[in-house]
Amino acid sequence: MVIFGATGDLTKRKLFPALYNLAKEKFLPENFAVVAVGRQEISNQDFRVKIKEDLKEFVGNSVDNKLIDWFEERTYYSGGDFGEAKTFKNLQKTLAEIAKNHGAPGNYFFYLATPPSLFAPITEKVCDIGLCSEENGWRRFVFEKPFGRDLESAKKLNEELAKILKESQIYRIDHYLGKETVQNILVFRFGNSIFEPIWNRNYIDHIQITVAEKLGVEARGGYYDTAGALRDMIPNHIFQLITLTAMEPPVSFEADAVRDEQAKILQAIQPFSSEDVLHKAVRGQYGAGKIDDKKFAAYRSEENVAPTSNTETYAALKLSIDNWRWANVPFYVRTGKSLPEKQTTIMIQFKRAPFMLFRDTPIERLTPNRLVIHIQPDEGITLHFGAKIPGPIVNMGAVDMDFNYRDHFGETVSTGYERLLYDCMTGDATLFQRADMVESSWKIVSPVLDVWEAIPARDFPNYEAGNWGPPEAAELLEDDGRNWKNEFD
Repeated sequence: MVIFGATGDLTKRKLFPALYNLAKEKFLPENFAVVAVGRQEISNQDFRVKIKEDLKEFVGNSVDNKLIDWFEERTYYSGGDFGEAKTFKNLQKTLAEIAKNHGAPGNYFFYLATPPSLFAPITEKVCDIGLCSEENGWRRFVFEKPFGRDLESAKKLNEELAKILKESQIYRIDHYLGKETVQNILVFRFGNSIFEPIWNRNYIDHIQITVAEKLGVEARGGYYDTAGALRDMIPNHIFQLITLTAMEPPVSFEADAVRDEQAKILQAIQPFSSEDVLHKAVRGQYGAGKIDDKKFAAYRSEENVAPTSNTETYAALKLSIDNWRWANVPFYVRTGKSLPEKQTTIMIQFKRAPFMLFRDTPIERLTPNRLVIHIQPDEGITLHFGAKIPGPIVNMGAVDMDFNYRDHFGETVSTGYERLLYDCMTGDATLFQRADMVESSWKIVSPVLDVWEAIPARDFPNYEAGNWGPPEAAELLEDDGRNWKNEFD
């Protein structure tokens, strides 16, 4: 594994701990090795010392010193400017040394934990020294999000990569898809006959997808002020969740069979007109406030954020999928920073049962049936339904049936990257986006971005830190006679 941008936070917090967890579970071969490539000039020995310290910090109390020593022996560092040919010549020498020392086969995967502007230039230089050729083993390239910042840049990046790589060599990663519950959506839907028959417009009233973060932008102000909530979360994380929730059953679990069905959903999402953006899209920016009695500064006061910034830290959309299964079933999605709690959930609300049976009872309205898929922080599934309250009269109360991954399958230490790295090594691209999926996602949000850029928000900041977003977000559902479900316990 070759990691470009290896001195950044992602490598020490996620990638190396994920590799450690894979090794602990015996998913890495004995002749596995890592080459870290960064701009800094660091000796092999100094980098190994740093990685040992990072692993002990981010793996936790269960750290195995023998396993860390195993990693140390297999970790190499190669420094240099990514724009210079010399850097890649040195990398080539390091790889030859590893092949000799560890008996490593000619299989390489390159992980680009760099800004998107470096994706194509780095890949091109790797190919210039002959490391893209698959004559003596496989070659795969993993690209971190964001994959472009709009439709045009995504198309350009796809075109640039298509000139030097085959699509089968390209792995566009979204770490959300490494979470067990996300992968479990397909098993839950298509492996249980009690749910699949009611997973359609005849029984489902609407679907809500929430990706809420308690933290503000913290030290990411420089990046976030050029991106915003919509770009950062919706074309990637949230659309992946929508496609898995809404797709038709694939003919198999083969990568392209699954991705074909996901692509159909993205193509079926009705595009926004400029008028639609005004009524079906909401943006917000947090001001100063309190979360759990802790004071939070306003977004415009954060480090590296412009004091008059018009970047949204909250975005909500009402989406419609124009196909037979989902006609007239709205999908409401929202994401934001500095919200009351951290949660990622998919909430399926079913239509109410007919009321006529209960007209002469004390029951005033029936409990709505909801199915909630919890993705983080606690992974699990909750089924919310009504039951009779014990007593001589007919009355109804709301009850929950809960399934929690930790309770049933035990605690699993995971960064969310383990499955994705393993899939890349085994050549399974199911959980990675294809070029057409990326472009379809950007096509959906582009009209929203265009309108928001053309008409700057005049009321920012429009929600306090610790609130569930601006009032307009609540109105987005209230206009349809619905409301957001903020708490699911």
